[in-house]
Amino acid sequence: MVWQPEIDELEYRRSLAMQMGGKERIERQHSEGKLTVRERINTLLDKDTFFEIGELAGYGEYDEDRNLIGFTPMPYVTGLGRIDGQLVVVGGEDFTVRGGTAVGPERRRRKNNSWADSFALEYGVPLIYMADGAGASVRGVQYAQGGHLPSSDDFTGEVELLGKVPVVSAIVGSVAGRPAGRAMLAHWTIMVKGSSQIFPGGPPVVRRAISEEIDKESLGGSHVHVHQSGAVHDEAESEEDLFDRVRQYLSYMPQNVWEMPPRAAPSDDPNRRDEELADIIPRNTRRGYDMRKLIGHVVDKGSFFEIRPHWGKTAITGFARVNGYVIGVAANDPRYLAGAIDADGANKQTHFLDVCDTFNIPIVLFNDVPGFMVGSKAELQGTIRHGMRTLMANVQLTVPVIQLHVRKAFGLAAAATGSSVPVNLRLGWPSGDWGSIPVEGGVEAAYRRDIANSPDPAARRAELEATLNKFRSPYLVAEAFDIEKMIDPRDTRPFLSMLVEASQSVLKRNLGPKPKYGVRP
Repeated sequence: MVWQPEIDELEYRRSLAMQMGGKERIERQHSEGKLTVRERINTLLDKDTFFEIGELAGYGEYDEDRNLIGFTPMPYVTGLGRIDGQLVVVGGEDFTVRGGTAVGPERRRRKNNSWADSFALEYGVPLIYMADGAGASVRGVQYAQGGHLPSSDDFTGEVELLGKVPVVSAIVGSVAGRPAGRAMLAHWTIMVKGSSQIFPGGPPVVRRAISEEIDKESLGGSHVHVHQSGAVHDEAESEEDLFDRVRQYLSYMPQNVWEMPPRAAPSDDPNRRDEELADIIPRNTRRGYDMRKLIGHVVDKGSFFEIRPHWGKTAITGFARVNGYVIGVAANDPRYLAGAIDADGANKQTHFLDVCDTFNIPIVLFNDVPGFMVGSKAELQGTIRHGMRTLMANVQLTVPVIQLHVRKAFGLAAAATGSSVPVNLRLGWPSGDWGSIPVEGGVEAAYRRDIANSPDPAARRAELEATLNKFRSPYLVAEAFDIEKMIDPRDTRPFLSMLVEASQSVLKRNLGPKPKYGVRP
């Protein structure tokens, strides 16, 4: 073979790259219950589909005759592959090489975008980023003989990606600095419970900056960012579980904003009428119920994939399918604060609406909202401002929205979780209880003096409530055509199936990037 020596050298260099940071560091990675970056990529992708890019990039060590005698690969592995047959770009830090830190020549081109970012942007394919690095190292200053002035321009490509293709961040180690910021620039993020953390600066930086002693799990583990801050969408029990979830998330997403979300082969009768729906809402309006169970009776069986299940619990968000078509589900959870909108719930819903609108996913709202959360804690959290951000997100939606009003819908919160698309599609259940303000609270405000001056204030309050309750029938709302259709709860799925199918032509006409306008409060 004419080029055999050169081919042999190519294979030799590849073999050196596959050694990563060396046997000892690979064993250390495994001893901590973690996979190496190539193991992670191969676990995520369809079998034997990884096409690595740039594996020969790194630092060669040569003897005086320019023979290669050693090689340190770049601390980043990237390439193309397939998930369920669909092309994706994937990349991640190699923690076995300098802890995943970037020193010297960078893995970037075109305005500091990584090759993976640039390819995803130019070719319109989803990007999965596996974060397991600590960003820049102070050693880099010595290597470069100078510093670097950080600029937002360093993130131009990552920001542009968010309006074009699905971006997922899998946080699979301790992540700080630029990789931490990069991981946040995603439509969906997930981390491993107990073995991954994320923060701008880790414990040594915190100790030096503010003299706080804290370990990395307490500083940025999943119990912090999944359950409390909401910075990360979900947690997994293991890396294998994490990659299963990534594959599941991407199964609902289109390749890019110019393509439709993928329809699955229908496996559930679109005209199914579940009898349980007729009994799921309690007559006592002060009692809660399982909204997720209600959703499960309406969407295709087993198709609901919840987003941010551990944070912003007054709201429920997630993807599902109806007759195989992808939908976005946003709902109130009456088991938390009676479904009232608080600051976290509002932020959770706003972000989800933005994702659905970006990727042409029609939205189904399951509404049971008594109002914005009230009280001193709610005011300190700025609930009204966050709630009105949700309202603005609803106003700016370009995808079809179908509203299902199953019980309460009061005041500003009902407006904030409603829709202003040109043709409203609103279905109401007989259990509907709607208005500008709940009677119970409204009587106290509107008739305060009347009640106070009555010989029996409690009896007078009850009398006024009974009188006003005669005017809260959902059928009076239907008479005014403020609700397009009242339905038997058991007919919800058949009607929804028809409306979701009808929405497909609208979605096809609206493909492409979505311009936004105005500044949210």
